[in-house]
Amino acid sequence: MSERYVGAWEQAGLFNPLNAPSPQYQPYLYAWGRNNNGQLGISNTTNYSSPMQVGSLSNWSAISGGKNFTIAIKSDGTLWGWGNNGNGQLGLGNTTYYSSPKQIGALTNWKYVSFNSHSTNSSLAIKTDGSLWAWGNNGNGQLGLNNITSYSSPKQIGSLTNWLNVSAGGYYSIAIKTDGTLWSWGNNQYGQLGFGNLTYYSSPKQVGSLTNWASVKCGFYHTMAIKTDGTIWSWGYDGGGQLGLGNTTNYSSPKQIGSLTNWSSVSCGVQFTTAVKTDATLWSWGSGAGGELGLGNTTNYSSPKQIGALNTWKIVASAQGVGLAIKTDGTLWSWGLGTYGITGLGNSTSYSSPKQVGSLTNWLGISCGRYSAYGLAY
Repeated sequence: MSERYVGAWEQAGLFNPLNAPSPQYQPYLYAWGRNNNGQLGISNTTNYSSPMQVGSLSNWSAISGGKNFTIAIKSDGTLWGWGNNGNGQLGLGNTTYYSSPKQIGALTNWKYVSFNSHSTNSSLAIKTDGSLWAWGNNGNGQLGLNNITSYSSPKQIGSLTNWLNVSAGGYYSIAIKTDGTLWSWGNNQYGQLGFGNLTYYSSPKQVGSLTNWASVKCGFYHTMAIKTDGTIWSWGYDGGGQLGLGNTTNYSSPKQIGSLTNWSSVSCGVQFTTAVKTDATLWSWGSGAGGELGLGNTTNYSSPKQIGALNTWKIVASAQGVGLAIKTDGTLWSWGLGTYGITGLGNSTSYSSPKQVGSLTNWLGISCGRYSAYGLAY
C-alpha cells in the first residue's frame, strides 16, 4: 500500500494491529467532549474535557465519530455502536440510545467505517471482502440503496466487492474502488457529488472516468480528494473558502488546488479543511472564525496556509470548529473551539493554534464527532 493510501486510512482512525511491532501496541479507546446522548461510550451522559478511557480492553482498531453517535471496529473484526440512535444509525435494528458500546450483529469481517460528524445520521462501512454497507438516515438517498428509506441495520450497497474506502458527507457519500475510480451518491445541492450538475442520486454513480483516485473525504457540503500522483482536488460548497481555490465559488466538478504533488492526507470540517503533506507539514484553509485553522488568528483563508513551521505531523482530523492532529512522536494536539471540551485540554477555552493534549506519546489514531473526539492509544 502506498504512502498516500496509508495516510488516508490512518486519518480515519484505522490502526492495523498486524503492523504493530509488539503486543503492547494493541490500542485502548479514549473519548472526550460532548456526551449528551452517551456518544462517548463511558456509560453516562456527562461531558468530559480531557480524554477518558472507554472500557478496559485494548482491542480497538478503528473509530469514527458522528453527530452524537459513534461506530467502531475491534481488532477481531467485530462492529460496535453507541450514542444517538434516532435514525437507526447504530445499526442495531432499533432506535434505542446506548451510552456504552453494543455489538452490531455477530460478524467478524468489518474493516473500515465512516460517517459525517456534522449533521447526517447515516453510517457506511466496508468489509474485509470489499463489500460496501450502509444504514441509518436515508432521506437524500445517501445510503446508496436506490431509495430514500432509512434502515436500522446494515444493508449491502449493490453486490460488488471492490470498494477501497468511503466517506460520508452532509447527506451524501463518496467512495473509491480498488481500481482507483471515484463514485458518489446522495444530496447534490452544491455540486458536492462532482458530476457537473446539482442532481441527486440514490445509488452510486461514477465521477468522470479517471482511475487514479487514492483517497476522499467529505465535509458537510464540500469534498476533498487526493490522487495517486499526490495532487489534491476539491468541489462542492465554498462559502468559507474551504475548497482552497482562492475564492468562495461553488464548483460541481473536481478542481485541482495549485499544482503541487506532495499531498498525503486530508480532513474536512464544516467550512474548513486541514491536510498533511508528504514532508509532514500541516496545512489548513477555509473559515477560521473559531480558530479552527490553527493559524493563530480567526481569519478566513481561501487557499492553503501552513500551520507553523514544523515537519513532524502525521495524522489530522477535523469536525465542528476544531482540529486535532498526531505528530510523528505520538503526541496529540488540538486547536479551535473548546465547546463541550472537545479540544481535550481540560477546559472549554478556544485556541487558535495547536496545543498539546496531555503528555502521552503513544497516540495511534483520532476521529472527531460533532462536538466529541476519539483517540486510539496503546
